[in-house]
Amino acid sequence: MHVYLDFETFSDVNIKKGGAFRYVWSPAFEILLCAYSVDGAPVRVLDLTETRDRAYFDTVFRGLLSREDSVFVAHNAAFEASCLARHFTITYTSAYAAKFRDTMLHGLYCGYPASLEATGLALGLPEDTQKLRVGKALIRYFCTPCKPTRTNGGRTRNLSRHDPEKWELFKAYCKQDVVAEIEIDRRLSACPIPDGVQKQWETDLLINARGVAVDMDFVRGALELGETARTTLLHEAVQISGLGNPNSVGQLTSWLEAETGEEIDNLRKDTVCKLLHRDENSEAVDRILKIRQELGKTSTKKYDAIEACVCPDGRVRGLLQYYGANRTGRWAGRLVQVQNLPRTYTEPLPLARELVKKRNLDGLRAVYGSVNDTLSQLIRTAFVAPADHVLIDADFSAIEARVISWLAGEDWRLEVFRGGGDIYCASASQMFHCNVVKGGENGHLRQKGKVAELALGYQGGTGALINMGALDMGIPEAELPDIVSRWRDANAKIRDLWYAFDGAAVQVVSDGGTVNVRGCTFAREYDTAQDRTCLSVRLPSGRKLYYTDPTLGKNRWGGPALSYMGVDQTTKKWKRIETYGGKLVENVVQAIARDCLAEAIERLEAAGFPVVFHVHDEVVIDTLPFADEKTMLRTVVSLMTEPLSWAPDLPLGADGWVGTFFRKD
Repeated sequence: MHVYLDFETFSDVNIKKGGAFRYVWSPAFEILLCAYSVDGAPVRVLDLTETRDRAYFDTVFRGLLSREDSVFVAHNAAFEASCLARHFTITYTSAYAAKFRDTMLHGLYCGYPASLEATGLALGLPEDTQKLRVGKALIRYFCTPCKPTRTNGGRTRNLSRHDPEKWELFKAYCKQDVVAEIEIDRRLSACPIPDGVQKQWETDLLINARGVAVDMDFVRGALELGETARTTLLHEAVQISGLGNPNSVGQLTSWLEAETGEEIDNLRKDTVCKLLHRDENSEAVDRILKIRQELGKTSTKKYDAIEACVCPDGRVRGLLQYYGANRTGRWAGRLVQVQNLPRTYTEPLPLARELVKKRNLDGLRAVYGSVNDTLSQLIRTAFVAPADHVLIDADFSAIEARVISWLAGEDWRLEVFRGGGDIYCASASQMFHCNVVKGGENGHLRQKGKVAELALGYQGGTGALINMGALDMGIPEAELPDIVSRWRDANAKIRDLWYAFDGAAVQVVSDGGTVNVRGCTFAREYDTAQDRTCLSVRLPSGRKLYYTDPTLGKNRWGGPALSYMGVDQTTKKWKRIETYGGKLVENVVQAIARDCLAEAIERLEAAGFPVVFHVHDEVVIDTLPFADEKTMLRTVVSLMTEPLSWAPDLPLGADGWVGTFFRKD
């Protein structure tokens, strides 16, 4: 039995800032409307503000939840799961998570956008712009607090009785979302979600519901010190410059132009750095520029984000978005954005954290220098193990480099990884035909090997080297073409893989059929439900990548150019996107790396290691200590690197640490 459903809810928590779990944990939370359909039958709308409908909902849905054959289908079903768990006081378990299916996940798996409206539009569902605009207005009216005014009688919330006509429109809006869910599910039925991907979604639901503990005393201390440091710096800037707001780009630019006699286009970090190197600067100009740098080193936004989304029990939930990175299926960060945290270089960390908790600004400045920079580096350490617990952190080492080496069959690279060697030194040795040892023989070449490894694996050229910081490393631009040529010659099988992928994709789009390249099967699939084709790439794990409506055009060299309909990563719009062999290799390599992580998480969970969040290729576990630190870490690393059934010869490596707060080792 499939129960398609959609809720309209109220809470006094801003869901964008607080997240779904903080939203439903508010005492003010309630389900207002429930639209549902059983197995595609006509949609029924229950008004839970009415006693009779609420009693009916409680009875019917409690019964549906207890049935073994019931499955709840929704768009972003994690939200509906959290609402039902809150309403019926249900504890998240694997059995509870298994009762949900997500049409948003189905769309993302097939290469479509995330939102219900965008998915419907991409699938060709009729677009009702007026309905969409009215719906958003109704959500603002009924689902969020309102500002008390004389006109509305000083109320802080709009109820159904305050505008019965709008309320009836709201019911129709809720009903239509379920109609859209049913149609999306039907149209995507030709590309079913593999059981393994569904199981990983369920595990992700449990991880997000589990959350991670945060040290709120530390967070509030950081917020106080950050504000004090900012206020002090701005006050000093006012005293020096006489400006009303020295943080204003316009005001500060004008002042600097008057003081230096130079035209200044912007106040970006690199511009401020260049201006600081002028010998003719006055003390006032130098100090203002240094203050500008200091203010730019960090903000307290991530500490603010933690404070906004922490639940009453001191844990932050909902940090990860399953399949958030469209196409590859990797996770994306949400709320605090744990996948984009500053690196930590400050030592010793325990002392720095203690000074912050004591609000000791002078001590923090005396020991560590820049307060803003120190607070920025300490953000990671806000995530902690609860009392008597420890965090175990394990990180795959050079996972993409290992995967591309395995996928291409580049044997010399695989031997480096199997032997625990340094891939940067080994790469430089192959490129320059000499022995390269870190800090030893020909050690200066390791840097060239490193930047080449980081920049060139996906058909990048000199531009990729520059973007990866080659010039900042002191490598002359004139040497970059030679580095590209040497790396490609040393990695001929990877270079061949780019062209093999490109050729396979072009062939199946042009002629149909299937082409197998290094365990990846390219195919052109026809979807009769939508009367459209897609390019699919079946990965070694069995999961597929989809490229909708592929077409062939001409590139600037006159050769075939492949494009498809997808979500532009910059504009987030549904549009035609061009691709090529190197980009296809990047998609597949990152997707395989993602599958390695996903299977590792499943093994860890099954072995009783509760993951609280993960970052790229790194997992963080919150557990009671069960042995000495080395034994605990060794056990986790062993599970992480266990050979995969679909890639038994892929040499995985991992390492990590055990501690009481999160850090970057």
